[in-house]
Amino acid sequence: MSPTTHTSLASETETQAKKAAQKCGCSSTTPQQIDPKLQERIENHPCYSEEAHHHFARMHVAVAPACNIQCNFCNRKYDCANESRPGVVSELLTPEEAAHKALVIAGKIPQMSVLGIAGPGDPLANPKQTFRTFELVAEQAPDIKLCLSTNGLMLPDYVEKIKELNIDHVTITINMVDPKVGTKIYPWVRYQRKRWKGEEAAQILHERQMEGLQALQEADVLCKVNSVMIPGINDEHLVEVDEVIRSKGAFLHNIMPLISAPEHGTYFGLTGQRGPNPKELKALQDSCSGNMKMMRHCRQCRADAVGLLGEDRSQEFTKQKFLEMTPEYNLEKRQEVRESIQQVREALKVAKAQQATAHQKRGEKVLIAVSTKGGGIVNQHFGHAKEFQIFEVDGVDVKFIGHRKVDLYCQGGYGEAATLDNIIAAIKDCKAVISAKIGDCPQEMLREAGVEPVEGYDTIDKLALTYYEQLQTSH
Repeated sequence: MSPTTHTSLASETETQAKKAAQKCGCSSTTPQQIDPKLQERIENHPCYSEEAHHHFARMHVAVAPACNIQCNFCNRKYDCANESRPGVVSELLTPEEAAHKALVIAGKIPQMSVLGIAGPGDPLANPKQTFRTFELVAEQAPDIKLCLSTNGLMLPDYVEKIKELNIDHVTITINMVDPKVGTKIYPWVRYQRKRWKGEEAAQILHERQMEGLQALQEADVLCKVNSVMIPGINDEHLVEVDEVIRSKGAFLHNIMPLISAPEHGTYFGLTGQRGPNPKELKALQDSCSGNMKMMRHCRQCRADAVGLLGEDRSQEFTKQKFLEMTPEYNLEKRQEVRESIQQVREALKVAKAQQATAHQKRGEKVLIAVSTKGGGIVNQHFGHAKEFQIFEVDGVDVKFIGHRKVDLYCQGGYGEAATLDNIIAAIKDCKAVISAKIGDCPQEMLREAGVEPVEGYDTIDKLALTYYEQLQTSH
């Protein structure tokens, strides 16, 4: 079918979604169970496994500068070393430089399990650089998982190559399945040496995304779908997107909030399009979570991010620095670290099971904020947190539902009052905040705001359930 004769697939894909839901026995309240073989494939991938993101790191390499579509929420010209946002990079790399960087970081951060290419443009609009990078890394570091993120426009043309290179994880950004909605998000699409605009452009993108998603399923490549929630444009429509992508085999759905600060220079930023607040985002995620596995731990990383999700160590490995470093990649050492992490994970599972057994009474759900450096442990000072992980607790379950980024409170040993106000505003819907240590001033202001400060150094589950029990007893 030529681009000029594209017809709407919205009704067709909606019907397929409903049939798939009936066939697999899914309902709006019962999420799919993960097959053990699939679980093994995502076990150490911090993006595909919420549990793994507490322990394993990822790195992105910026080898793909060109893009073949324009999004109203994207501006790749802007860069700030302190900002985490898709499309942002400080330096572009050649495939050889990227492979060298991967080997350096694999030695410096042995828990780094994934190398991804996510931009700053689209990896499949830069196929030569993208695939050469993967080839070099696979040759020299076979234990590193390979993944890429794409807008999906050129995906159908490269699924065979993706499979050949053992790229087992692909992310597609799909913000609509109705081209009329797409016209409000995408000004143009460049396809077959022509720039398309309006509904025709959105139709081309939609059909190519659906074709690529289906091809990934047939090739047995795991697919995560990212969707940007844009209030008033596609927020209600994303429920339909969720149904459609599930019908075509997506493994995971990641609904992300729009980032639209005016200083970024994006169309949405300059026109005042707001992003969703945490309550709106959670409500949408909850409404879709029964249909398929929902990702809630995304940090909307830079295209050159390094480290655990929630931290970015990219400035430790600038081009000038890493090119002077000798790679210390050691497969045996990395396997030892992985085995050590697995022992910690098993211990945490046992502790979690014991806590669940000890707390059998389920009550009203409350939100609790936690400052942590990872590992499933409360192990960070309140003033050192750049984000708070948010958990929903009901007396039996401790469910991770998201994170809230904040400015660092303690700087040079002193706390800024304005910063503390912003932190409290970010977590004011939480009953408590749990940290390894909280200063006297923050404790007082938190209590005044109705957020109980709790100090402790233990597993997140244990401290959260203990607090919940105390909360119920006091009422």
